[in-house]
Amino acid sequence: MLARARIMSYIVPMNKLSIEKRAQIFRCYAEGNSLRATARLTGACYNAVLQFLPKIGLLCSDYQDKTFRNLKCKRVQCDEIWAFVGCKEKQVTAEKKAKGQGDCWTWTALDAETKLTFCWFVGSRDGMAAYHFMQDVAGRLANRVQMTTDGHRPYLQAVESAFGSEIDYAQLVKIYGKPEEGGEARYSPAQCMGARKAAISGTPDYAHVSTSYAERQNLNIRMGNRRFTRLTNAFSKKVENHEHMVAAYLMHYNFCRIHQTLRVTPAMQAGITDHVWEAEEVIALLDAQAKAA
Repeated sequence: MLARARIMSYIVPMNKLSIEKRAQIFRCYAEGNSLRATARLTGACYNAVLQFLPKIGLLCSDYQDKTFRNLKCKRVQCDEIWAFVGCKEKQVTAEKKAKGQGDCWTWTALDAETKLTFCWFVGSRDGMAAYHFMQDVAGRLANRVQMTTDGHRPYLQAVESAFGSEIDYAQLVKIYGKPEEGGEARYSPAQCMGARKAAISGTPDYAHVSTSYAERQNLNIRMGNRRFTRLTNAFSKKVENHEHMVAAYLMHYNFCRIHQTLRVTPAMQAGITDHVWEAEEVIALLDAQAKAA
């Protein structure tokens, strides 16, 4: 009991946390730590870390939603990244499906020049999700762009509905062979045999028909967000918390983390801000929002 009492004396509840402590929790979120690992690293109690997630997630989502408008992008790449909530699709029941559990896809749109991930949507991978996502993308752009997606069919109608003829749109359709034989085949992707570039609308420059940056960003998300880690129990249990963690991660990526190639943050490269944000600045936005409420 003495040892437990000594440990509990270091655990700080949410309403007692300083800006520095909350900034530390935010950084742990963005660096791929689980909620319990974040609690151990920061000394905050688990419930405090859990309760902080929707607050910072909603702030990050709302701030980026308002800030990423009238963007002067030239080339946009879009892709989707798979995860699951609660359980995988083959194990989901009707009751769990009604709660948002099962396979979960995060659609992302990235500016190929600034590497800014300016739009994302968490949902299914069907035509309705594609429509919602593309309508959101179109509403954030100030000019005609060249867009590249993979060969996922729902993109075709979604892009046409959102942009009409005011876009140079191409698909990069990859051709896959059969997965290799062996015990690890189900965890290995099929071998990519090649790719075909197909102009869908307008006059896209074939030299820039690519989804490489978007696919690399998917790897960043999978490595930097614990809920996308494969073959673990770190998956999200609630779709709302999955959305909050994606928003918090992308806030840190866009504003706080220096891009290795650009040597500035994507938000700086896009002209949205003039400096690298500290995590404390994000927490200050949260406090300002709470005071204004």
